[in-house]
Amino acid sequence: MKIWLHSTFKQAAWAPLLVFTFYAVAAKGFNAYLAYPWLDMPTHFCGGLAITYFFSVGVARLQSIVGVIPMGIQRLLCVGLTAITAVVWEFLEFASDCVLGTKMNLGVSDTLSDLFFGLLGAVVVTAWLAFRGTLRRDSASQRVG
Repeated sequence: MKIWLHSTFKQAAWAPLLVFTFYAVAAKGFNAYLAYPWLDMPTHFCGGLAITYFFSVGVARLQSIVGVIPMGIQRLLCVGLTAITAVVWEFLEFASDCVLGTKMNLGVSDTLSDLFFGLLGAVVVTAWLAFRGTLRRDSASQRVG
């Protein structure tokens, strides 16, 4: 299990870290989200892409531990885990506003928009990976190592 976790992070953690770094620099370094509020939508879309890619690598590698996972289940896991991640992210924004007095959550429409674009990114990357054949039925090509 430790090897699975390490290899997943080694191969795929760059994607969500890249999006988070962009967000942090744009928000804190340049106040970009105040100057350009529309920037929030592509950021959440890219976040959905990135975290779904991360989960797709983890699910594919998980096959070396649990056996073959049908492609439909792989897709469902990737999108579902991304949905959970997006909801947790929104809860953390809300908690930050309540506890720290930040102004990250701008209301229900902002939260729903964030969730929509994150999930849209998840669906797009899952469809793209499935089209490319990256989500596979066989675990032979997904060995952890």
